[in-house]
Formats: sequence, C-alpha cells, structure tokens
Amino acid sequence: MIYLELKIDLKDIDFQQLVECSLNAIWVIGEEGKILYCNKACLELLKLSSAQEILYKNLYVFLPYDIHDICKERLKGVLEKEEAIELFEAKMIRNDGKVIDVEVRTVPYYFKDKVLAQVIIQDITQRKITERLLKDREKLASIGQIAAGIAHEIKNPLTSVKGFLQLLKESHPHRYLETMETELEQAFDTLDNFLQVSKPNLQDEPFIPVNLCKELTSLLSLFQQRLYNVQIEIDLKDSERKVMGKRNLFLKAFFNLIKNALEAIQDKGKIRIEHYYKDEYIHIKVSDTGVGIPEDELKMLGTPFFSNKSDGTGLGLTQVFTTVHEHAGNISIQSTIGKGTSFHIQLPVH
Repeated sequence: MIYLELKIDLKDIDFQQLVECSLNAIWVIGEEGKILYCNKACLELLKLSSAQEILYKNLYVFLPYDIHDICKERLKGVLEKEEAIELFEAKMIRNDGKVIDVEVRTVPYYFKDKVLAQVIIQDITQRKITERLLKDREKLASIGQIAAGIAHEIKNPLTSVKGFLQLLKESHPHRYLETMETELEQAFDTLDNFLQVSKPNLQDEPFIPVNLCKELTSLLSLFQQRLYNVQIEIDLKDSERKVMGKRNLFLKAFFNLIKNALEAIQDKGKIRIEHYYKDEYIHIKVSDTGVGIPEDELKMLGTPFFSNKSDGTGLGLTQVFTTVHEHAGNISIQSTIGKGTSFHIQLPVH
C-alpha cells in the first residue's frame, strides 16, 4: 500500500471559498444586529433564495421575540467587550415561518478597525426531534413495565372471582349474576388491552410485508353503519408500496385512529385518510373536522388512562403510539379547537 503525503501551503487555500461552502451557516453581524454577510448554508437554513433577502436586515427578524433581550446582551458582549460566546441552543424563524432548533457559537471578527460578530449556526432540529422520541419511548417503556405488573396483580384475583361466580350461577341462578359476569368480562378485556399495549412483543406475530392501502380500505368497511352523517375522503397514492411490520398491530392501531376520528365528530363532519410515499417513508394521515384537542393536552396523548373523553381509557391511542414506535416510525399531531385534529404517521419502508 502506498501512502501519499499531501502538503498544503496556507497561501494556496481560498478561505473565502472555505467559508462560503461551509456546512454550517455563518453570519457576520455589525452594530444593532445588522447582517453584513451570510454564506450559502445560511440561505439554505433559512429557506432563502438569495443573499439580497437577508443582507443588511436586522438579525432579530429571524429570532423569536422572547429571546431578543438575551441575544442583544450577548451581541453587546462580543462587539464591545470582544468576548466569545460559548455554544448554546436557541431557536430561529425560517422564511416560511417554521421555527427550528439551532446551536449557536459567536466570536469576535476583526475587520479593519472594527469589531464585528461572527455567528456560526448549526441546525439541530432533527436531533431535538430524535431526543424527544427517545424520551417518549423511555416513558412508554417505564409505564409498560408498571402496567404489566399491575395488570397481572389485578387479573389473578379477578380470575378467582370469575370462577366462584360461575359456581354461584350453577347453584343459585339470578339475572344480576349475568350482569356481574358481563361486567367482569369487560374488565378482563381492558386488562388484556393494557397488557397488549405495555408488552406488545408478547405477541408472536411475525414481521411481514404489509400493504397499508389495502388494510385501510378494508378497515373502513367495519364503520359503514356509523358513516351516515360523516363524509369520508380517501386519497391513497403509491398503493404498491409496503412496509415490514406486524399486520394485526397495524390493523388495531388504524382502527383506533379512525374510531377516535368518528367519535370526535359530534354531528356532521368529514374524515380524510391519506397515504403516500416520500423520502423512504410511508406517510399516513388521518384527519377529522371534529371538536379538536386543547394544545396543553396534545403532549399527553398516548399516555395510558389519559383521555379527553368522559368514558375513555386512553389505551387506544397508547396502542397507536406503541405500535408506531415499535416499527421505528414517527407520529405527530396537529389540532385546532372547533376545527379538528390530524394524526400524521411516518413508517420506514425498509
């Protein structure tokens, strides 16, 4: 094997090109936050088409209002005291209005007789999403372990009660005993759902190629009797695409989503189901024009026994979240009170 030693003379390096083609976004900021320079990565980060859209504008246009004061103090420290600002996390507003998470480092930049601020920015939005997903999965795993223990402890005495109840029916038949047995069966069903949500891998169902377009269409036939006042819109693209997964878990998850959408519509309304392929993921959206969910409750969805329905247990959505996470997918929710809710699920094809 031959190794070639490459010697580079600093005089031969085009530093302007190095900065312009940097993977990190770079600004040069002057007094009062005026943007004097930005590289290509900065335009891509902020979804801008040309430098004219940002040069000589105030940097605070791209920052949320609640961090303006602290950013002004830090910029003052760089320009007046020539202090370098260590790496910190912040948020920025892109040209399309979306707020993104970034890491920022700021150092003095000396240009002729002036001190400017060089700001190096890295987009960490995807990393923050991944961190939140990992935390959610850790919470679900912890809840699952507790749930499994509680369910087993409750199921054992209920099994004894069921046995004695059957003996009592044989010796002293009574219609109240029939009611008791029915209620007991419902309790067992709830516990089974709880165990299935907390320990989905207890099921021996194999991973197989699943055509979600076909399964979604078949699921809708189960709700025919409830669709007399609800309009269904179906937009199923890329129907030949399949995902690897547990078919029955998928069926139960999408059954729960459609059922929740129907229950959210109090009178007349519309449910829209979309399926399409993009960026190696199958995307499924289930949207309704129902009552909507308050913003402070959105982050609680998927937690066992949290429900905004008077008779709900929350286990249905917990099963949805658990199934999506088990298949390495993502789920996001958008909702507006009085206008409806949309669940967006992304499942990897490979």
